[in-house]
Amino acid sequence: MHRLSASVREAADDRAAYLKARVAELGPWFQNIDLGGGVHTAEDHFLGDYPAFKYRRFAHVLPEDMAGMSVLDIGCNAGFYAIEMKRRGADRVLGVDSDDRYLAQAEFVAQALGIEGIEYRKLTVYDVGKLGERFDLVIFMGVLYHLRHPLLALDLIREHVARDLMLFQTMQQGTDAVLQVPRDHPFHVPGTTRPPDYFDNPAYPRLHFIEHAFAEDWTNWWAPNAACSQAMLRASGFSIEAQPEPEVYLCRVAEVPYAQYGPAAVYPARGNDGD
Repeated sequence: MHRLSASVREAADDRAAYLKARVAELGPWFQNIDLGGGVHTAEDHFLGDYPAFKYRRFAHVLPEDMAGMSVLDIGCNAGFYAIEMKRRGADRVLGVDSDDRYLAQAEFVAQALGIEGIEYRKLTVYDVGKLGERFDLVIFMGVLYHLRHPLLALDLIREHVARDLMLFQTMQQGTDAVLQVPRDHPFHVPGTTRPPDYFDNPAYPRLHFIEHAFAEDWTNWWAPNAACSQAMLRASGFSIEAQPEPEVYLCRVAEVPYAQYGPAAVYPARGNDGD
């Protein structure tokens, strides 16, 4: 076994010390990213090795070779998913976030890992129309439940930036069962004056409103059940291609407009939207 020279050890120690100092300076961190040399951005994360352990559960549903693809990571945080997409060969990767600290973290992580070609911008999901371009894959992970207007956000993604795929995740609460609801809800149970009882069914699409904090975080506004997550995705013009774990959905821009939720012109079929 070859021993490292003293100069190499010193260089490694200096690098680790520098990385640790920058991690502390840019903290607190929500994403625990391995920077190499035993340095992690959030080694005491309450969820453990997050989001790497979660990513391993659904990574298989994404294209292994992303050469020629463009990716938009909305709410990129410290850039974990943007980096993973670049590692898969994506040509263009853009990460956007509304938090200056997260953007500084993302730029530092990319530099520390020697990952080039990722662009970061300060932008909210409500402003994605300003980008003026569509992406082959939109990543929308861990954002919806922090938003005051979640369905509007999905509509804007579909209308302005999604060309083909969207990787979506939201916190969910309630049952994973999904009730098949009617296309048209009757005012009364046919032949009676009683209202239908499916609104009391736990499997009915339900978006729980969190008036106060959830897990000591006042920005957690919503907790859909599984039926609601799926219904909101469909209502926004996406079809669900895969659900590799309960809170993660791989979606595709729907070929046929979801016209029953509004004018067909809102959700033009792919190939007819000017791209």
